[in-house]
Amino acid sequence: MKARFLRCAGVKSRARRASTLGLFLTLFASAAQAQGTAEQRRACTPDVYRLCAGEIPNVRAITACLRRNRSSLSEACRSVFDQAGG
Repeated sequence: MKARFLRCAGVKSRARRASTLGLFLTLFASAAQAQGTAEQRRACTPDVYRLCAGEIPNVRAITACLRRNRSSLSEACRSVFDQAGG
């Protein structure tokens, strides 16, 4: 019974993180550009997890973290910032 509870808790935690990240990426894309595309959100998702996971769900903190780590961003995510002028 305990194992099943822990499995369910893990699933809920992953679902919560995924929905939080989805919300962030939607807001981030809107802040980075008038309307971010799904492609732009996909471009930065790995960088958010790799460089700024500790900032989730704070959108401003994540955006600031990505800007601070600009030199470490993937080429795809860096181009999102370049397009937005940020």
